[in-house]
Amino acid sequence: MVVTTVRQPDPIQTACVTVLFADLRGYTGMVERLPAARVVPLLDEFFRVLGGAANKFGGQVYHMAGDGIMAGFGVKPQSGDGAGKALAAGHAMLAGFMPVAKRWRRELSIDAGIGIGLHLGEVAFGLLGPPKRKTTTLVGDTVNVAARLCSRARAGEVLFSCTVAAALRDSPSSDGNARFSSFLQLPQFELRGRRGPIDIWCVPAPDRVTL
Repeated sequence: MVVTTVRQPDPIQTACVTVLFADLRGYTGMVERLPAARVVPLLDEFFRVLGGAANKFGGQVYHMAGDGIMAGFGVKPQSGDGAGKALAAGHAMLAGFMPVAKRWRRELSIDAGIGIGLHLGEVAFGLLGPPKRKTTTLVGDTVNVAARLCSRARAGEVLFSCTVAAALRDSPSSDGNARFSSFLQLPQFELRGRRGPIDIWCVPAPDRVTL
């Protein structure tokens, strides 16, 4: 008789997190025009700007792929105001990428920008991937909503949901870098494949690139 020990799976952890998605607008045209080897350092520069902004405001990057990034804020209870920090990080991403985009336009004749989406809600931490390549990521409706808001955001724009807006109202001065003079409420947004529209807000872009 052979006795084997079956390892019980680790319990799945959940938390209330502000999820940020950001992606590069103009990427499709960029990779069409440039050799693949030339695109690599440009993407590396793009991810350095976004990853640096996320880390500066206490965010944790969970996914980088293609031309986009996903980060979580307020993952740890002691990390404070996740919504304010996520919004501050989004603002820093836009500000940090602006000189990069200007240089790309000047040197490579490429128009590029960033669209950002934020949503606050419960997520599960999933260890996913093939054997020996598993990584921790965020799973749940909160992630999907943030991704959809990002896809709708225009270049230079931050869109965020009603849950983020409510958290910002509850702690308007939680982070000095997250203070903005005004938010603009937009018409309700219907997310593809999701029941019912949601209320959304935006931080109006001072400069917007048409892509």
